[in-house]
Amino acid sequence: MLTLTENASTIINDLIHQPGAPESVGVRITDQTPEPGLAMVPATTAEPGDQVVEDGGATVYLDETAAALLEDKVLDAALTDDGRVEFSIAIQG
Repeated sequence: MLTLTENASTIINDLIHQPGAPESVGVRITDQTPEPGLAMVPATTAEPGDQVVEDGGATVYLDETAAALLEDKVLDAALTDDGRVEFSIAIQG
């Protein structure tokens, strides 16, 4: 199952948990994009077939394809010098 680093959990929480947001708010990783690859979008609930990963207070919903691709991976995140968020994926050690 996908795991999150402490940085990824913190950054997802900072991005998503705004005043008045539902408690179940998180991000969804999906392959349902016009371009090949995975996309991350805000989500308030799981869709049918989603795998739910909760780590460090952050919630990540994975569609079936993303769950299979990320099964043995770690999601990390960092802020760039100009304040943008960059996510990276590595194989679990």
